[in-house]
This record gives sequence, C-alpha cells and structure tokens, in this order.
Amino acid sequence: MSSIMLVSLLFVGISFLVSMRLKSKFSQYSQLPMAAGMTGKEVAEQMLRDNAIYDVKVISVDGFLTDHYNPANKTVNLSPEVYGGASIAAAAVAAHECGHAVQHATAYRWLTMRSKLVPFVQFSSSIVQWVLLAGILLVNTFPALLLGGIILFALTTLFSVITLPVEFDASNRALAWLNNRNILNPREHDGAKDALHWAAMTYLVAALASVATLIQYILIYTSGNRDRE
Repeated sequence: MSSIMLVSLLFVGISFLVSMRLKSKFSQYSQLPMAAGMTGKEVAEQMLRDNAIYDVKVISVDGFLTDHYNPANKTVNLSPEVYGGASIAAAAVAAHECGHAVQHATAYRWLTMRSKLVPFVQFSSSIVQWVLLAGILLVNTFPALLLGGIILFALTTLFSVITLPVEFDASNRALAWLNNRNILNPREHDGAKDALHWAAMTYLVAALASVATLIQYILIYTSGNRDRE
C-alpha cells in the first residue's frame, strides 16, 4: 500500500508542475494577439465550415480552461478567454476543440472507441476506489475482490491511454488547419504548437500515472497469491 502512495504522490507532484506550466503558457500566449485578429469563436466557426461541419454550435461556457467538445449535443464549448479572445492561445484552443468535432464527423476510430468506453468508465470510477481498498484489506482471504477492483481500474487506465491519440490527433489537425489557412504567421504558429504541447502533457502524465498505479495493484495481487501458496 505504501508503494502505491509513493507512486501517487510522485505523479501528483508531476501533474501539479505540468498543470502550472500549462497555465503559465496559456497566460503567456493569451497576452499575444494574433495578426489575423480573429476571436476564438470566429476561428472555431471557420474551421468547422472548412471541414463541411454545419451541425455543430460554438458556445461560451464559464470557467478557466474549461474548453471541450461535447459529442452528445454537438457543441464546441469555449471558455470566455478563448471564445472572445483574439490571441494565439485562443486560436490554438478553439482549433483543437474543433479538431475533436472533425474526429467525430469522420468517425475517427480512437474517439469512437473512447466514446464506447464512457458508460463503463463512469460506472467503474464511481466504485473502483472502494473495491480496491476492500480488496487490499482482504487480499489474503478474498483475493477475487482485489482482482475485480483491478479489472475496474484497468478500464479507467485503458480510457486514459486511448485519450492520448485522441488529444494528439486533435492538436495535429488544429495546427495543420491553422497553417494551411494562414490564420497564424510562423511565429504565432510556434506559440500555438507550444501551448498545445503542454496541454497534451497533462493527458500524458495522467495516463502514465494510471498505468503505474495499475501495475502496483497487480503486484499486490500477485504477491498475495504467492503468500497463499
């Protein structure tokens, strides 16, 4: 159990540092206006039109870095700084979220796979910690409980891993479109790429943390089996 705590604390620290770096980058590029003068809303709407997507709405949502694409109601949700901002960061984030809309419209396989996992992950995440805790406490008398917890946790880990190609692909689509459309000049494009890089790092750290924790639980389970032999 102590090893799991150490791994968790390690990745909490790394996640915090990456998150701070992302916020710093976003603040930096939010202060740099792009020459085209387009707001995030305008960038998003243009990218959707260029990809022949006309059934997706671009709306503003409260919060900081709350930007996301909702496939359920087909909306690109942009935070106020992105929706109304005409900065490098606003363009990058708006285009990234539209990248997800393009994935949805083209049935991008990794996004489709992730979407199918959502109901299972929602159920798993609601009980997995309790099942794992009980499984560790009873590992020598009721090992099947820990095994069940590992299976549930593996679902959330799989979801985190599948999220990586989804996020990286959305950023690649965004940067390619921004470049081809000449929305950003070369200097601005480098800034957008840097901002999206750090956004992707938050997902990478989360996936690595989940994989490392899963391995720790598997080791506890196998160790318990050896003790019972």
